[in-house]
Order: sequence, then structure tokens, then C-alpha cells
Amino acid sequence: MRKDKLTMDELEKYNTIKKLVENNGNKNRAAQKLNCSKRHINRLIKLYKDEGIDGFVHGNRGRAPSIAYPLETRNQIVKLYIDEYSDANLTHFSEIVNKDFEYSISPNTIRNWLLDENVLSPKARKSTRKNLKKKLESQLEDIHSKKESNSIKETICMIDELDAHPRRSRSKYMGEMIQMDASSFHWIDNQIWHLHVAIDDATGCIVGAWFDTQETLNGYYHVLYQILHDYGIPALFYTDRRTVFEYKRKNSLMDDDDTFTQFSYACHQLGIEIKTTSVAQAKGRVERLNQTLQSRLPVELRRANIKTIDQANEFLKSYLKKFNDQFSLQLNSTKNVFEQQPEEEKIFQILSVLTERKIDSGHCIRFKNRYYIPTDKNGKRAFYLKGTECLVIEAFDKNIYISIKDQIYAAEHIKDHEEFSREFDEPVPEKKKKPKYIPPANSPWRLFTFSKYRNSMPHRQADRCFL
Repeated sequence: MRKDKLTMDELEKYNTIKKLVENNGNKNRAAQKLNCSKRHINRLIKLYKDEGIDGFVHGNRGRAPSIAYPLETRNQIVKLYIDEYSDANLTHFSEIVNKDFEYSISPNTIRNWLLDENVLSPKARKSTRKNLKKKLESQLEDIHSKKESNSIKETICMIDELDAHPRRSRSKYMGEMIQMDASSFHWIDNQIWHLHVAIDDATGCIVGAWFDTQETLNGYYHVLYQILHDYGIPALFYTDRRTVFEYKRKNSLMDDDDTFTQFSYACHQLGIEIKTTSVAQAKGRVERLNQTLQSRLPVELRRANIKTIDQANEFLKSYLKKFNDQFSLQLNSTKNVFEQQPEEEKIFQILSVLTERKIDSGHCIRFKNRYYIPTDKNGKRAFYLKGTECLVIEAFDKNIYISIKDQIYAAEHIKDHEEFSREFDEPVPEKKKKPKYIPPANSPWRLFTFSKYRNSMPHRQADRCFL
């Protein structure tokens, strides 16, 4: 047994007893130095004479504890993580193991097992990555196999540094500030979707989430609908400077680029303030949430066998409740600053896409490559002169209305071909038409109010953002 195999305490004990025996020293002084009794010094002297330096090694050195997990279990858990759950953080993976295998294994134990295999959690801290890199570099000096050397070099290259977000104080009340963002990620295999999320700054509760193929006005409208339906009207939205919230380009001819004013106009009608920032750290709550969801949600989608974006949006309904129960904070005060929830019809009206048009020579308007003619609730068509200004309203429930001179009409689609020929088809008994629901001409859908809000915007933003 070499001396460097002993711990410092064992080495000090060995040197003290060795010196005592060789020099016939004072046992009381040795007992005082080692903080033990004289009787124990006699035991150590006998141990030194019988076994030498090997007698000072602890008897459990190299012996597996009786409560340790079997090697087979350890290897099974490590292999499972590497093969199927390498994108999950260790706390989440520990929950999965405890649920599926009924093993009560702590995240720290799993972490130590994985570090022994040079495997890092995707959320590993900088110090952990740095220590593993040093360990691999020292191993690299003693390895002569080219294959093993390349494998270690590849692992070293995968150890990256993560940016840290500065801390900020949470809001006092729920609903005081809602942070919103969209995260582009491979949520399922070979599919990149954008997850639109909103998180309450005070409680960390996810108040809305929606998958879409791109970061769109439609995605944020679905999130806002969930907030209004489930909680009420918040005080403030804190977002980045996307075109959904802030218009920057002047010379776009596309209706879909009209997103800054559409979302802000809806928030204006609800009394919600919008604050934007170009600094990601300023809205660190939602940025950190994106990291957490990117770590946990793909695993849960895979376990639920989710294949389509519609299935994923349906899955979010149950997942968000489970997520909030586990991670959101419970405030001591039940007070929140959400205003009263609007009625469903009111929400559909406010969360609409508004587009200015003019009546053409055929008494119709053209919208999304289709022609529509205004009709009243009884289906009677209304005819206006060519050039009459109007507002096309695509409500959240996808119904289309036309506002002309503060009068709301339904929009009847003029089809390319008639479905029935009076000359050559057998007569079909006419069904009595039910009166169509037409919302009252309330303020959000008045052209004057809409134009006034548009004109109040800075000139550089108002030039082309409302078509």
C-alpha cells in the first residue's frame, strides 16, 4: 500500500504511530495529538506492528455501501437517459424514473452517475462543464488510442458556455405584468414550431400558450384569448420588438404585415398597456420559461405520442395545469389586478383583424382573393357607390363582417360558379333562412375610431401599417 492512497487523517495517524514506535515516544502526547485515548494508541501500535501501513486504511475503502443501487440498475438508468431522454434536465428525468420504474432516485445521484460516464445535463452549470472539461483534458494525455482520443475531443467541443440573465424583482400582484414571447424549436422530430407563451411575472404561472408554424398575430391572439377567457384583462404586456407588437417597415403591401397595429389596437380597446424591449434579459422570466419548456415539453410530447400541431395544442390544455401546479408560486395574498372577464362575443369582436377596403364597381369588396358583398341579418344585399370606404372585420371565430358608415353587415361570399342551375337542375325546395347574427356597431369596429387611432401613431409607423 502506497502512502498516497491514504487520506490526510490516515496519513497523519500512521506517521504519528510510526514515530512513536521507532523512537519509543510518549503515548500521552501522541493521544493528545490524535485526540484519542491512550488505550486506542495501544490498539494503533499493535495494528502498525501487525499490518504496517495497510492497517491504517479504512476497512470500508472500495466496498459498496449496503444501501447502494445495484450496478445493473445504475447502468439501466444511464442507458435510458442517453438513448431516450438526453434532452431532459435531471430533475425532470428523475421524476420520470420515479414514476415509470418506481425507483426513488434523487437528481444528484443520477447526476453523479452521468458524470462518471462524461454525460452532462443540458442545464449543467458553467462550473460543472468546466470541471468535466478539465477531467477530459487530463484523460486525453494518458490515452494513446486514436478512436478514444477523438471521442473525448468531440465531448470537449460540445461543452459550451451559457449566458446568464440578471435578476429582477417580481411584480407584487398577479396580472400586474404579463411577459410574452415565442420560442422556435424542434418540439417534435423533424418539426420546427413556434410556441407562443405568456407568463405572469408575480407568480410564474403560464396564463396562455399556443403552437403555430410561425410567430404570428394568430398565435398571440390565441394566447390573449386564453388570458381573457380564463383570468380577465391584465394591466401590462411586456414583449420583445417583434412586428406583431411594433411596426418598423414602411413600404410593405401585405395585409399580414399589419400586425403591430392590430394587436395594439385590440389591447387599446381592452385598456392593456404594451411595453416592448430589445434586451432579452429585461424579460428574463419568459426567457427562462422558454428554456424550461424546451427541456421538458418535447419529452412530454414524445411520451404522449403527439404527431401534429393540433394534437399539441390540445395537449397543452392539460399540460399547463400540471406545469402550473408544480412550478407556479402561491402568493400569500389572493388579490390580483385582472379586470373582469369580458363576454365571449366581446372577446371575438375585439380579437379581430381589421382591414380598410373600398367598394368596387360591382358593389363588392375583395378580401383574401375573394369577393364579398354586404348583407343585412335577413340576407338582403346592401349596395353602395364605387369608392365608398369600409372596414373588413375578420373576427376571432373566423366570421367576416363589413363596417360601412358605422353600420355592420354580414359578408356574403360571391362564388365563382353557381351551385344550382335554375334551367337544368331539378328544383330544390328552398330552406327558410335563419337571420344572421350581426354584432352591434360598437366602438372597436367604427371606421372613425379605427382611423383616429391609426392617425395617432407616429408618422413613420402609420404610413403603411394599416391597409
